[in-house]
Amino acid sequence: MNGRGDPAGHGRICTPPGRAGTTLRTDIHRQSRQESVMSSETVLISGGGIAGCTLAYWLARHGLRVTLVERAASVRSSGSPVDVRGPAARVAERMGVMKHIREASTGVEGLSFVDGTGRQVARVRLPQADSGKQVELPRGDLGAILYEAGRESAEFLFDDSIAGLEQDAHGVDVTFERAAPRRFGLVVGTDGLHSTVRRLVFGPESRFVRHMGLYAATTPADGALEHDRRSVLMYNTPGKAVTVSPARTGALAFFVFRSPEVADFDHRDTAQHKRLLAGAYADAGWRVPELLERVRATDELYFDSVSQVRLGSWSRGRVTLLGDAASCVSLFGDGSSLAMAGACTLAERVAAHPGEHAVALAGYEAAHRKLVMPRQRFAAVGARWLVPATRYGIRVRNLSARW
Repeated sequence: MNGRGDPAGHGRICTPPGRAGTTLRTDIHRQSRQESVMSSETVLISGGGIAGCTLAYWLARHGLRVTLVERAASVRSSGSPVDVRGPAARVAERMGVMKHIREASTGVEGLSFVDGTGRQVARVRLPQADSGKQVELPRGDLGAILYEAGRESAEFLFDDSIAGLEQDAHGVDVTFERAAPRRFGLVVGTDGLHSTVRRLVFGPESRFVRHMGLYAATTPADGALEHDRRSVLMYNTPGKAVTVSPARTGALAFFVFRSPEVADFDHRDTAQHKRLLAGAYADAGWRVPELLERVRATDELYFDSVSQVRLGSWSRGRVTLLGDAASCVSLFGDGSSLAMAGACTLAERVAAHPGEHAVALAGYEAAHRKLVMPRQRFAAVGARWLVPATRYGIRVRNLSARW
């Protein structure tokens, strides 16, 4: 009881004489209308990554009917290690998946900088070993855990993509590359840096994606770790970095190098990616030649530009964006953690304002931008620290790491 005769704390203190029945009927009608709007609200999510799977879970928990469409044939299984920390760790605890996230942890405790002979020249202890409040794990493992959490509550359409969107005041008509056309109350683009939803609704990618002067690649590197598996190894030459990180099974090689924007770059052209990597690291030492041989032979190479996404607004009508599609912070800005936190915020706002999508989407954006903007500003600092452009910069970075 709240001391005013209302066990839930939401009732009226008093009701004017003669209006009790009218007020009760009005409240019942309002509640019925809201429940009807909520139960009939359908949401399409484009993109089955970390943001999309987290959002599917939370929207379904709030009673909405959710469909997720993903271009790939299954949940992505590759990618560099990512952190779950801060608000994302709290979201994972509420989802009941933090136990599985900890089990998939890489167990990494430090970052060791090595020279061309493999000798350690500096080391940084990572905070996760001390705090227990953040976990590093392979991106593919995190995606699989989040997919498993929500797959029974949402409809998943793999090996398909959105081909067209047309919206009016009451919904969005969606055509797919494979599936039959359907209508939804809300569409959310969680389809990454090269978002199809953003292109269809907001305009060409060139208007919103800012190249940060870097390209990055990851590939499995099983057998490449012969040292203590609690450390990541990083080797630098001016404008280039290579790391080998432990994964739950095997290891991952990660390349990041400075380069002007490639005019004819195609993020789906693996042959081009292999040529760009081979050219960038042709004269690199340490174990780079061995890792490049793995790149040439692999079918599991992720390669893309390091970029940020900046939009004046993340929503247009009944279409909104989340994660990298809305606000990619680049490699150095906690993108996975921000995606999980943003998904939870978006779902809560949609649930709190049934049938009022404009209010819900505005509230989501106002709240989540407070987390995103500082991380976008920090990204350039992270890039300078991990990929110094000069030999002098590498020496200064190593000295700072020792201190």
